[in-house]
Amino acid sequence: AADARGRAERPQSAAASRIIGISLQEAQQILNVSNLNPEEIQKNYDHLFKVNDKSVGGSFYLQSKVVRAKERLDEELRIQAKDQKEKSQKAET
Repeated sequence: AADARGRAERPQSAAASRIIGISLQEAQQILNVSNLNPEEIQKNYDHLFKVNDKSVGGSFYLQSKVVRAKERLDEELRIQAKDQKEKSQKAET
């Protein structure tokens, strides 16, 4: 599964999936986002983190999955920003 996941994604994105341990698609499913909108990601993360807090009867396991999903989406946003910056620099030359 990890090999198939790596082939479906761009090289940097695939590397991030291997390091963080979940694919971009899985992270989007966990946080219930269809596109990489930072505000929507943060809103859903805050809600899911709060409702899965062990002190309110939540699950530490689920809360940790929410954290990993947020980390994966944040990394994808960073990769996309870097790619856009490189493209704009190439366009200027």
